[in-house]
Parts: sequence; structure tokens; C-alpha cells
Amino acid sequence: MQETKPPEHRRRVRLVIPSRSDHLLRNFTELVGGPLGRRSAPGIVSPGFFTVERVLILLTVLAAVTGIVLKSYCRVNGWETPGQFYATCYSDFPELFKNRGLGDGAFPFITPGTFFEYPVLMGWIAGVTALLVPGEGVSAARILAYFDLNAALIAAVWVVTVLATARMARRRMWDAAMVAVAPGIILAGAINWDMWAVGLLAVGMYCFSRNKPLLAGIFIGLGTATKLYPVLILGAVLLLALRTGKIRAILVTAGAAAAAWLAVNLPVAVSNTEGWKYFYQFTQDRPAGYSSPWFAYNLVAGRLGWAPLQPEFINGAALNLFVLACVLIGVLALTAPRRPRMAQLAFLIVAAFILTNKVYSPQFVIWLIPLLALARPRWRDFLVWQTFEALHWAAVWMYLGQVTSGGVAQHNIDMPYYVLAVVFHMMATGYLMVRVAWDIWEPRDDVVRRHGTDDPQGGPFDGAPDKFRVDLLRPSASVLPWRKVPADA
Repeated sequence: MQETKPPEHRRRVRLVIPSRSDHLLRNFTELVGGPLGRRSAPGIVSPGFFTVERVLILLTVLAAVTGIVLKSYCRVNGWETPGQFYATCYSDFPELFKNRGLGDGAFPFITPGTFFEYPVLMGWIAGVTALLVPGEGVSAARILAYFDLNAALIAAVWVVTVLATARMARRRMWDAAMVAVAPGIILAGAINWDMWAVGLLAVGMYCFSRNKPLLAGIFIGLGTATKLYPVLILGAVLLLALRTGKIRAILVTAGAAAAAWLAVNLPVAVSNTEGWKYFYQFTQDRPAGYSSPWFAYNLVAGRLGWAPLQPEFINGAALNLFVLACVLIGVLALTAPRRPRMAQLAFLIVAAFILTNKVYSPQFVIWLIPLLALARPRWRDFLVWQTFEALHWAAVWMYLGQVTSGGVAQHNIDMPYYVLAVVFHMMATGYLMVRVAWDIWEPRDDVVRRHGTDDPQGGPFDGAPDKFRVDLLRPSASVLPWRKVPADA
């Protein structure tokens, strides 16, 4: 007798609905009739045209348009200092188009004598988009076209990031709405090309979640060739490989990432050694960057007459603090009663890098948004964090307006308020790290692991038993009393 396939609706998976599972969103739905009824079955019954992914795409497009509207002052009046700071519409695109030869046909890492303070793949993105702008020379019309073209491409990458996040979340696809409507991306997404690295990493993590470590490594390597932070994800893979004994996962992923990075960087390093080294020398020699804790300290030290921190000291201290943070994360990962999830470890490592690094640009916030949506999809924590990041975003432009305008103090933000904004941004990020670490140490509080889910982003680690665990004051998760959770919670 021929075996028949089950009907389509039986093969679908029931989705977790935010208005049911998140208390903050449950309260917000009262204006539109309350949370979705328990008798409905999203994910099993077809929603028609408005699938979750299509709604997420619509939300992302609306958010991207909002981000462009917020840049209206500069799009109309040009990106001139200090107006671009006071109007909070600064972007690196016009600045680099004018001052790095992009408007005159120079191609980063290819044109002799050109230097670009970003990794190779980001330089190529900047160069290719400059070639697509019609006309010649550095005119206001070409600068605007260059900004609009890059903003449109970033919106497309944003959509890809949202879809990859949604598919990684599996039953919790709606958690990707955090990425789709994130205030941090709306405000800072078009400052620089960081969104390209975020998108490449998201695709890489998606491939890893589908047990394709070779393909995942390629995208992680390309992301690292765009911005260095995606390589930090390999730390999370290493810790999970140690805990589960699946060493092949880290070997294949790291090997593919290294090969992809070398494929991009090696030809440039050979043909244009000085241009290739410039980014790394610039990073090593530069003083503390705006909004880093080191820069904030130097501002306070200058006001109080203390000795400022020098780049050599900052380089060593930042590295030592980051290594210490990684050691603590490793101890947590290897001693937790249950194996941590991939996204949890990735968030902690990247957040530790951001807090200890000697540079914190306003767009760095977008690195963490997809990782938080996967690591701790709690809307209350997310919105509180984004509020403090938005305050910091406004404060840094007001401070730069003061520095570049030379205006009188009563017309500008004073330095202590800017330093406070930096401190609040760091405290908010640190708070999220504590909450994610607590979810690892007390896995019963992890909302993602309800309904029998283990690690949706874990790929080969999903459902894998422990092979190595340090028993530190906590029993294994197998002997812990687990709290029962309602089916629709």
C-alpha cells in the first residue's frame, strides 16, 4: 500500500505569538482588541497573503523609509559641519565620497596612493557604489545620489537580515520584528556600511543553524572582511564544540571563515601592502574614539586636570579587559547546568567587545540587535535598551556640534551630559549582558527554551548531549526541577 503524505497543515509548526508570550505586548494589544485568542493556530492555519515574513518585510521597509526621512535636513541642505551634527543626520557616505577620492573615481585598495580606514570588503562596497553614481566630480547632486544609493542597498541588506533572523528563530519568527523596527537601526543604519557585516553574519548564522558549517564559515569570513566583529562568533562555536565534543563544527566553520577572509585580503595584501596595512595601523595608533569609556575618561580627566590615557595604554587595557570578559563567558558556558544557546554566547562576546573597545561609533549598536532578538527576545528589556541608545545617539551629535561649531556654551550640550549618555549606554548594555548570563545560569527562565525547544541557532549542537562540563556548585540540568509552562505562554 502506498504511503500518503500528511496534509500541508499537519506539517506546519505552531508559531509563538508575541501578544500571548510577552506581557508588555499583551498590554499594548488592548487598544486593538486584546491578545490573539487561544483557539487560533498561527503557523498551522494559512494566514493568506500576509505571512509572517511578508509582514516583517513591510515593517522593515517602513522603518527604512523612516530612517531616510530623518536625514531630510542633510538631503536638502547638504552634509556640512556643524549643521549635520545639530540636525542629527550625519553619515560617513558623503564625507568619504568627498574626502577619500571616491567622487573622483578612486577605488579603495585598487587605485595607487589611496588609503581607506576600513577593511577590504567594505572598501570595495564603497568603491563599487561610487562607480554606480552617474556623472563626474564631487557635486552636491552626486553626493546625494551616493547617499541614496547606499541607503537603498542597506535597506535591502536590512530585509535580508530580518528574514535570516526570523528563519533562525523557527517557532519564534515574530522575534525578528525587533530587528525590523529597531530604533537603533532606524537612527544609525545609514551612518556607515556596518549593516553589510551584520547581514553577512546573519546569513552565516542561518547557514550554521541549518547544519551547513562550511557555508556558514564562508559568510562569517566575508563578514569579517567587511567589519572585524563577525569573527567573534567563532568563540561561541568553540565553546559549544568543547561542551558537546563536536569539534568538527568549529574546525570546518573556522577553516572556511579563514579561507574566505584570505581570498578577499591576500590579493590586496600582496598587490598593495601599504594600503592594506593602513586600516590596521590606523586602528592601532588612533587615540580613544568618541563614546568609548576611554574617551569619556579622558574628557573627565581633561576637565579635572588629570593625566589622559595614551593610545599604547588603552590598546593593552582594552585587550586585557576583553580577554578577561571572554574567560568569564567561557567559564559560564562550561559550568552552566544546561548547554548555553549559540545566540546567547554570541551576544555576550560581541557586547563585551563593544564595552571594552577603544572606539564606539553610534552605528555599533546595530551589531547587537539581531543577536539580542535571538538571545533574549523580551520587548521590555529591548525597548529600555534602545531608549538609552537613542539618547546616546542624540548626545554624541550634540557634543560633536559643540566641538565643531565653536559656539557659546549655552547653545551646546556640555561635556558632562555627553559623558552621562555614554555611561547610560554602557549600563544598559551591561544590564542586558547580566540578564542573558542569568538565563544561561538559570535555564528555566529562558523563554526560547520553552515548549521543548533546545537551540534553534545551534545547528550541529541542537539537542546534542554534554560531553564536557565543569560541575561548579550547580547540578546538571537533567536533575533540576523544571517549571511547567502553559502551552500558549
